[in-house]
Amino acid sequence: MAYLQNLLILTGVLTVSMISPGPNFAIVTSTAINISRRAGIVSGLGMAAASATWTALALGGLGLILVHIGWLYLAIRLVGALYLIWIGARMLWEARRQAAPTRDVIPSNIWAVWRKAYFVSLTNPKSAAFYGSILAVMVPAHAPIWFYAAILAIATSLSALWYCGVALVLSAPKVGRSFVKMKALLDGVMGTFLMVLGGRMLAQVWGAR
Repeated sequence: MAYLQNLLILTGVLTVSMISPGPNFAIVTSTAINISRRAGIVSGLGMAAASATWTALALGGLGLILVHIGWLYLAIRLVGALYLIWIGARMLWEARRQAAPTRDVIPSNIWAVWRKAYFVSLTNPKSAAFYGSILAVMVPAHAPIWFYAAILAIATSLSALWYCGVALVLSAPKVGRSFVKMKALLDGVMGTFLMVLGGRMLAQVWGAR
C-alpha cells in the first residue's frame, strides 16, 4: 500500500512539473504550429524520451550525483543555456523575416525534430535537479523492481500524453489557422522567452563559478 501511495504522489508531482510553462512547452508548441501535427507529435515523443532518460539516470543514482558534482552540473547548465539562446535567436530571425509557414514536413526532417526536442529537455538543468532530488526522496530504500519500472513507465507516459496532446490540440485546423495568422508574433514571443530563459541560466552559471 505504501508503494502505491508513493506512486500516486509522484504522479501528481510529475504532472504539475510537466504542465508548467518552460522551454519544453515552447518547443512543442512552435513545432506543432509552424511545421505540422506529425512534427509536433514527434517533438512530444522526443520530450517523453528525455523524461525516460532522466528518470532512468535518477533511479540509477546519476541524477543526484550530477546535482552534487559542481563542475559537471555547471557544464550541463551552460550547454543548455547556450542551446536555448541559439534556438530563441533563430525563432526571432524567422519572425523578422515574416516567412510564410509551411504545414508539411519531409521525412528526413523528422529525426531532426525529435533530436531537437530531446536535447532541449535533456540539457534543461531543472530536470537534473528535479528528477535527482524528487526521486531520491520519494523512492523507498530497497524498493522492488516493479516499483522502479512503474516510475519509469509513469514518467514517460505522462510526458508523452501531455506534450503529444498539446501538439494535437494546437495543430488542429481551426486552432492552427488562428495561430498561423499570428506566426510572426508567436515566433517573436517564443524566441524572446527562450533567449531570456537561456540568458538567465547563463547568468546563474556565471555567478556560480
